[in-house]
Amino acid sequence: MSEVAEQLLLTTSRAGLRVAVLLPCYNEQEAIGKVVRDFRQALPEAIVYVYDNNSRDETRARAAAAGAVVRSETQQGKGFVVRRMFADVEADVYVLVDGDDTYHAPSAPLLVERLLAEQLDMVVGRRVTEIEQAYRPGHRLGNRLLTGVVARVFGDRFKDILSGYRVFSRRFVKSFPALTKEFEIETELTVHALELDMPIAEVDTPYKDRPAGSVSKLRTYRDGVRILTAILVLFKEERPLAFFGLAGLALAVLALGLGYPVLTEYLRTGLVPRFPTAILATGLMILAFLSFTSGLVLETVTRGRKELKRLAYLTIPGPR
Repeated sequence: MSEVAEQLLLTTSRAGLRVAVLLPCYNEQEAIGKVVRDFRQALPEAIVYVYDNNSRDETRARAAAAGAVVRSETQQGKGFVVRRMFADVEADVYVLVDGDDTYHAPSAPLLVERLLAEQLDMVVGRRVTEIEQAYRPGHRLGNRLLTGVVARVFGDRFKDILSGYRVFSRRFVKSFPALTKEFEIETELTVHALELDMPIAEVDTPYKDRPAGSVSKLRTYRDGVRILTAILVLFKEERPLAFFGLAGLALAVLALGLGYPVLTEYLRTGLVPRFPTAILATGLMILAFLSFTSGLVLETVTRGRKELKRLAYLTIPGPR
């Protein structure tokens, strides 16, 4: 056991803090036993939970043999599994990590210590690696693009929004709505923290490729599109005035582009020879105003919803 782990064990024992390691799994028989053993060694005070998501191999048996508490979630998708874990498990500190043996278990005490020492609500393990096989083709570029989109829309506080290695406080977990279904869950976790202005941090952690015989469940293009769609949906939900304002601006520009020749022709001759174009331009301008008005109304609703989420978050004590 490392010196940091020993100190953390002493700290959590004195404070009576419960630590839970949460491992969502689907067909991870090649890796799950080692992952459970590694995290039990890194965090000896923690209970390791493995939530199996309809695996067709020996994931459940190998997790149980390694000392994990094994449970099931029958709805397919990582988002469903995280929602179930957050609802079922009672703890003060939660360590969420994938069960594919790509994340660095010895870094867990550092992440937990950072959370407790600075009274944070989320610490993200930013993946750092020189191993080319750790990222499949397109993953590194896709992560940068999606992280950049989130930074533009919600704030530039993270460099790796898709990391599956995170440590949470109880008040984060129990106030998190968890609405997404699959690999969009990391994006939703990130946006939730940014929207409520939670105290958060990002720590560099080693990242490696999967063990031999283990296959990634992430489908680069399909899941990339799903994550981008989730970002757009969250943009609409959390920034409705900006979203509908941009849509209204686009409609207004299009309406002016179509209507300008008609208007100049009318002012010059008093005639409207392209009547359908005039009707289309008028309709588009009406839609532009409706879009902007919808944004104003929804912005008020969103502000009230955000206040309620903030109050629910504040009813739960933070890490001490």
